[in-house]
Amino acid sequence: MRKILASLILASVAFAAPASAADQKTPDQKLERLLVGRVAGKPTNCINLTSASSSQVIDGKAIVYRVGGTLYVNEPRSGADTLDSDDILVTKTYGSNLCSIDTVKLIDRTSQFPRGFVILGDFVPYTKPKQTK
Repeated sequence: MRKILASLILASVAFAAPASAADQKTPDQKLERLLVGRVAGKPTNCINLTSASSSQVIDGKAIVYRVGGTLYVNEPRSGADTLDSDDILVTKTYGSNLCSIDTVKLIDRTSQFPRGFVILGDFVPYTKPKQTK
């Protein structure tokens, strides 16, 4: 019985996926990688949330919203360190705009319990430079 248990433990260790290099990157490195080839524009207070096709959380750093070909990076004024890509983002807006005065609740995906919230900051647009011929 002990041999079987020892074999199972060794097998589980052998098949456990090693941490990938992507998991070991800092939040700044992850954000930098996402923005490669893009240029920052003038920060804005609001974005049209109905035009946003997706959002992505950079753990402990920012929320990135995709609106067409533009990525809007929001580094929250408060609570950014609690951002976790496995959380569900619950946003309550008044109208169709998401603004720097709004808050985003963080809900644990597994337990469905609230984990806290972030207070949004300005939205910095990042676009790819236009190609000249």
